[in-house]
Amino acid sequence: MRICIVGAGAIGGYLGVKLALSGADVTLIARGAHLEAIRQHGLKLIMADGSEQVATNTQAGSDMRAVGVQDVVIVAVKAYSLPALAPDLQALYGPETLVVTAQNGIPWWYFRKHGGDYEGRRIEAVDPGGVIEQHMDVERVIGCVVYPAASLVAPGVIRHIEGNRFILGELDGAKTERVQRLARTLMAAGFKAPVRSHIRTDIWIKLWGNLAFNPISALTRATLGEIARYPLTRSLVMQMMAEAQAIGEQLGISFSLGIEQRIKGAEEIGAHKTSTLQDIEAGRTTEIDALVGAVAELGRLVGVPTPHIDAVYANVKLLEQQVTGQE
Repeated sequence: MRICIVGAGAIGGYLGVKLALSGADVTLIARGAHLEAIRQHGLKLIMADGSEQVATNTQAGSDMRAVGVQDVVIVAVKAYSLPALAPDLQALYGPETLVVTAQNGIPWWYFRKHGGDYEGRRIEAVDPGGVIEQHMDVERVIGCVVYPAASLVAPGVIRHIEGNRFILGELDGAKTERVQRLARTLMAAGFKAPVRSHIRTDIWIKLWGNLAFNPISALTRATLGEIARYPLTRSLVMQMMAEAQAIGEQLGISFSLGIEQRIKGAEEIGAHKTSTLQDIEAGRTTEIDALVGAVAELGRLVGVPTPHIDAVYANVKLLEQQVTGQE
């Protein structure tokens, strides 16, 4: 199977090494010093137990037009990068090419094949002007919820922190042969890859905690454990999660666990810096629009007030502007 991983950073690199070592024909799209290191030495993966794996049997480049048609395209860039990137992805498409969206937060395709009252509605926070959908044919898309944590620690070096589960699902919930085949490919590489009939529920369960912990961590510089243990921030997390749950339920989502249980799961991870905090510390743009802004937009759509979500979102957007220098 020919697999192109667009965005061979932390998660994309983790996928790339494991898939390449399992025998898949992998092409990595990267840039700068990271790309040069991959070309010269291969891509190294340091596992949580300290063991190391190196994939030297991949192709690597920065120009998707030079790669050719792929069976699977795994898009592992941050959500905010998709609008600018989407037009170039078309060079990788053949008639049967699958596109796996491996972003955090509410995906651009959320109301495609949704079947509800909002079928076909665009979420401006994640697809302003519909640019992504224009160039990323929704018929190709396989939903994906990413649970592993990893980091790019040096050019050409990925460190795996924990987790190996990538939940997959067709947008209409069908258990098609193509999604089952993709799941088998990931499992052969050592991943857990359950195929779900309700991928949007899995999106909400992960997002439910992230939409609160990620922005609060960016504002406070605190870890998951610190936020969960401090009474005032724990209360704020609960209020944001309650607002989000009300939105999700209006959209037909059933939450199988309680807010306290979801918070406990984050607390048990302990001294972990969220990706949003890491982005702020590095002076990078964050995924705050997909994680929080999109939820606020959905709240307005279904008529659920989101005062706590709105206040936290406004503060992180200003912080992001200050650290990146962008207007």
